[in-house]
Amino acid sequence: MNAEEYANMQRMEATHWYYAGKREIVRAWLRRAGPPRAEQVLLDCGAGTGRFAEEMAASCRVLVLDDHEEALRLLREKFRPEQILSLAGDRVPLPDGSLDYVTALDVLEHTPDDRAVVDGFHRLLKPGGSAVVTVPASMALWSDWDEVLHHFRRYSRPQLQALFPPAQWEILHVNYTNVTVYPVVWLLRKWRRWFPAAAGAARAEDRLPSPLVNRLLRWQFVTLASWRWPLPFGVSLLLVARRR
Repeated sequence: MNAEEYANMQRMEATHWYYAGKREIVRAWLRRAGPPRAEQVLLDCGAGTGRFAEEMAASCRVLVLDDHEEALRLLREKFRPEQILSLAGDRVPLPDGSLDYVTALDVLEHTPDDRAVVDGFHRLLKPGGSAVVTVPASMALWSDWDEVLHHFRRYSRPQLQALFPPAQWEILHVNYTNVTVYPVVWLLRKWRRWFPAAAGAARAEDRLPSPLVNRLLRWQFVTLASWRWPLPFGVSLLLVARRR
């Protein structure tokens, strides 16, 4: 992402229903998969501003990984040098089986070879260690925003699940999230395609709704993401898997 995107995220992520809700959802699923303990190690891949990793530092040991200089600059303000990693070529500079948890929040869509990235998660995790990933869902929602954010793809549930083969992973949960706003998002994305002049309009993620609306949107987002039965669609996908 470019520097503007990091600035937008840093400005909005503390209270905006989407960013704050996503972190709450992932923390809840980590507790279900674990819960993390003080002596365990979590690597947050594509850590960005470091907000999620900061929150997890109260529960376990935290490492952060990113390869964008703007993100690394922000991470250096929050973490000790030994906690901050950058890629060594295409490889995370950690020993095999050294981690208890890996998180990748809206990261896989930015990578040309997402299967290789997931294989890297498998290498890094101890047997029984857990990975939690979120990705944007549904190519029907593809728009200029995905291009600005340098996405390679949006995912269906089968596509995401296929990255975690049963021989290597036990999938604990995979489901769509951000379900109720899907029709609105679909309409907005089509509007931007039909009327290119609207393409310069700000994204909903860059504007903070009124406090009441913000609370309601976060409540429905978090509540539906806790459901275990399959949902038919959503703006995002969440997957929780345990390394065999």
